[in-house]
Amino acid sequence: MTNKELLYIEDALGHENFMKSCCQKTSEQLKDVTLAEYIKQLETKHTELFNKFLNLL
Repeated sequence: MTNKELLYIEDALGHENFMKSCCQKTSEQLKDVTLAEYIKQLETKHTELFNKFLNLL
């Protein structure tokens, strides 16, 4: 794997980790149960994407 590809994966991991934490914080603050559940689903999706990028290493 080239240095440029490693930098891309590192950047993608950072973005997915950030999105996961944003979703987690947001779902905890929402009072609308339906919306909170949707945001939790997004958190799960970002966790899966994070793990996929991590497995590339």
